Amino acid sequence: MIISVVLVGFGTSAPEFAISVGAAVQNDVYSADISLGNIIGSCVANLLLVLGLSAVIRPITVKKQVVSRELIVVLIATLILLGAAFFGLLDTYHIIGGILFLISFSVCMYIFFCIARKERIEGIHCTKGETRKNILFIILGIIGVVGGAYLLIESAVVIAEFFDIHPLVIALTLVAVGTSLPELVVSVVASWKHESDIAVGNVLGSNVFNILLILGVAGLFLNLNALASLDLILILLGVTLLMFPLLYSGKTIARWEGGLMLVIYAGFIIYLSPII
Repeated sequence: MIISVVLVGFGTSAPEFAISVGAAVQNDVYSADISLGNIIGSCVANLLLVLGLSAVIRPITVKKQVVSRELIVVLIATLILLGAAFFGLLDTYHIIGGILFLISFSVCMYIFFCIARKERIEGIHCTKGETRKNILFIILGIIGVVGGAYLLIESAVVIAEFFDIHPLVIALTLVAVGTSLPELVVSVVASWKHESDIAVGNVLGSNVFNILLILGVAGLFLNLNALASLDLILILLGVTLLMFPLLYSGKTIARWEGGLMLVIYAGFIIYLSPII
């Protein structure tokens, strides 16, 4: 669980980092929409689309500490985003907000590493050669994720602009789903291989990285105009709260619950249609 939240979560959040921070650094007319919209859309897609599809393929077993610990951290990160948007810490005072987000992220990582040390599994040993090989695979995997997402997103943006779609909708849908493809692949494969900890932890860890780390860095460069997207942040909070009964009931995300999550995600896309 700790590896999936921290390491896998970071790796699958690499496309979001590349897109949102890259847009913030460019600081053009669409940067705020793409940077913030990509993160909100990706977090919603992670919780509903990725977990929903994974559960439809194979029901996901959920451990109790996921709800009592990891999901609580995701909820706190979402509440920090809501508070920062409401008080202008991602708008007028975006640099202060960015610093606060990064401090919050550092605290979360410290907590996760403390938990990892406490719950360390003894008896698993790797040779130096295996360690080097695995580090190389991680690096190559992240490079492939970023490169593939960049090509997909560039194509999606061109198509969306051709049909004259609002840039915020592009970020919330095409770009968000594009950058969530790594989470989708990792969680679906993990679910199929009965690795429920990775399937769930990957999604939860990715959302923590997306909100606290990526928006924190983006906030250092750009006024994200988050107050104007307060309704979307409230939707993200509602989806996060929905995860508590879904993950806690029966300690398994059943296929019908996964189907319900996909239906709710479709409703989210329909909600965005008037913006186009």
